[in-house]
Amino acid sequence: MQPKANDAIQGGKHPVNGVVTVAMTQRMVADSPRVESARPFVVDLADEVAQDPSLTGGKSAALARGAVAGLNTLPGVVLTTAFCDAVDGGADAAQHAAVKEAFERAGGDERALVARSSSVVEDTAESSMAGQFESVIGISSFDEFVAAVTAVLDSRERAGAADQPIAVLVQPLIEPRFGGVMFGVDPVSGRTDRRIVSAVDGAPEPLVSGEVDGSRYVLEPRNAKVIEFAANDGPKLPAADLRRLVDLSTSVAKVFGGPQDVEWAIGTGKELWLLQSRPVTSEIRGAPRGPIYGPGPVAETFPAPLTELERDLWVPPLREAVAEAVLLAGAATPADVKASQVVVCVEGHVAIDLRLAGEIRSKRTILHRLNPVPAARELRGSWRVGRLRAALPHLAEHLLDRTDADLEAVPPLTDLTSRQLIALLHRSRDILRALHAHEILMGMLTDTGGNRMTGASVALRVLAEARQDGLSDKEIIARSPSVLALTGPRVAPEAELPEEATAVYVAPGCKVCSDNGILREALRLRVRWVQEVSGRAAWELGERLAAAGDLTEPELIRHMTLEHVEAVATKRAVVVPALVTSHDHDFGAPLPAWFQLSDLGRPIRAQCALEVGGGTGAGGGSGSGPVTYDNDDPPTGSVLVTTTLSPGLGPLLPRLKGIVAETGSVLSHLAILAREAGVPTVVGYAGATEDLSEGAVVLVDGDSGRVTIQERTGDEHAPENPQSGDEGGAKDAVS
Repeated sequence: MQPKANDAIQGGKHPVNGVVTVAMTQRMVADSPRVESARPFVVDLADEVAQDPSLTGGKSAALARGAVAGLNTLPGVVLTTAFCDAVDGGADAAQHAAVKEAFERAGGDERALVARSSSVVEDTAESSMAGQFESVIGISSFDEFVAAVTAVLDSRERAGAADQPIAVLVQPLIEPRFGGVMFGVDPVSGRTDRRIVSAVDGAPEPLVSGEVDGSRYVLEPRNAKVIEFAANDGPKLPAADLRRLVDLSTSVAKVFGGPQDVEWAIGTGKELWLLQSRPVTSEIRGAPRGPIYGPGPVAETFPAPLTELERDLWVPPLREAVAEAVLLAGAATPADVKASQVVVCVEGHVAIDLRLAGEIRSKRTILHRLNPVPAARELRGSWRVGRLRAALPHLAEHLLDRTDADLEAVPPLTDLTSRQLIALLHRSRDILRALHAHEILMGMLTDTGGNRMTGASVALRVLAEARQDGLSDKEIIARSPSVLALTGPRVAPEAELPEEATAVYVAPGCKVCSDNGILREALRLRVRWVQEVSGRAAWELGERLAAAGDLTEPELIRHMTLEHVEAVATKRAVVVPALVTSHDHDFGAPLPAWFQLSDLGRPIRAQCALEVGGGTGAGGGSGSGPVTYDNDDPPTGSVLVTTTLSPGLGPLLPRLKGIVAETGSVLSHLAILAREAGVPTVVGYAGATEDLSEGAVVLVDGDSGRVTIQERTGDEHAPENPQSGDEGGAKDAVS
């Protein structure tokens, strides 16, 4: 991605990526243990050189680093990547002296062993490669050990990493009382205020391979409080063990510099071992706090993501208008408004506080009902609101007249100076705030009669008839600006009308139509007109900056803030053209229907009251496709419905639009790989193979765990899906 226009303002900050990269590289080299020129074939995990991932692979290096930091790990030896290179060079693994040495140093003559993969591309921050390499458990003889080492080396081909060095970690086999997996964050939502633990009786291998579900805990990190628990086919852990696991997650995060995905085991003597630690590869979103937001009520006003300048022009007026309107209407207290951002813009997507928008009703406690103070305040508010309700239609008509007069008074934008264009942008924000506030109040306080004569329906009819008359889009907008109701606001030379338009007629003399409803639609339409004027004015400024050589193209002004545009247009700052040649904007995924913002400013999904899930979401976003049961060769673009998650499904992930499993854990290897590949995955959906018939088109939501049938097959006897449900649509309270 090229530097943003904002970063190119002289005197501001912009990333110097080359310097950062060099510094990071130098620090990594300085921190890494020095490896002698003669690279050893066998090292002990306690050796300093074992911390070098290029020699011992990611898994072994992490355990060596953890042991040095005081974490309780099992002893072990490593057949290094130097040994792997020798075998790749033609050496016979079975006859190599290092194999015998590793077997003896690990105590293979006295106890059973485990041989695990430790590739240089395994357990990294970018990719876990979970379960893609071989591990062999229960080795009791030298011949079995030779076969196990060979199997680990050969598994590179299966994992698609045949050209990457791999080490073999050799450790004693233990028979723990409990084993499992723990994430230092919620791997699906990215919440840092959650610890996710899955446990099984014995060693964790059946859990990570997807053979069993295991019990699942969602814990608070502060006190190991159990927020959610599902027994499934696993054990119930003592509270003391849960506290120790939470403490372990905190310790490994400190050692490795961030949340970790760990495998653990608890022995019969209560010992807690760290078996494996790797970085969490899912996005870390932080801890949610504050109000619940949602895009639904503002989706009509902002149907597409906004750039930086568009956000500055159009979001603050709406935010201020909502705050003023809910206070005037008595729908919220000043404390409610102060505690909320009211309207937010996350990666260009706009959302509103759903309680302030009336989508979520606050619970009234018994204390609130008995307290006379709120009642007295509400009585005074009712008197004020009653007066406002009576005056509101007249006020709205007056505002419409003033807005129309202001719009008619705007001269051709090319006749205005740059300072006058800047003044126009600021003036448009004032007008938008008034229009939004009146439109919101009309919806909250007056009876709009369920008006069906919407601006969009009128605009569709006008557009369809104008197209039939052979008019161009430019002519249509000039003659009938009401068609702008069909477009979203954008900084551009002119709006782009939809290619297809079918007229929607409303029966004449419609009884549900009302003057208040028409007034509200008129206010909405003026909002769109003012946005169009300010968007074109901003584009004119971009044309001038491009003509002056400040920008390489006018479109780049969309990615500057209003403050920067004003500074450059009034010659108080300059743009460095060499740093601004293009701007590739990644708006990210659409926002959830309900979400909270985290302490890191990231959206974290909240459970919508009307949503029903089919299982447990394992991440990967959402996707749809026809159901297939073919685990060996699923069709490209299909949704695989299976009884359990198997690591062997890893190579098939690129062709799938989703996975639904009747069993399995969100912490299993396959679930981790699916999240990394962006394949929506739902686990623990009991009866999925019965509910979801082959060929039916389903929507898989890897965040909520919901599976929705979108299109059934021709089988009339296909069972209805009791687990699926339609997502509740948000009311058009503010738009």
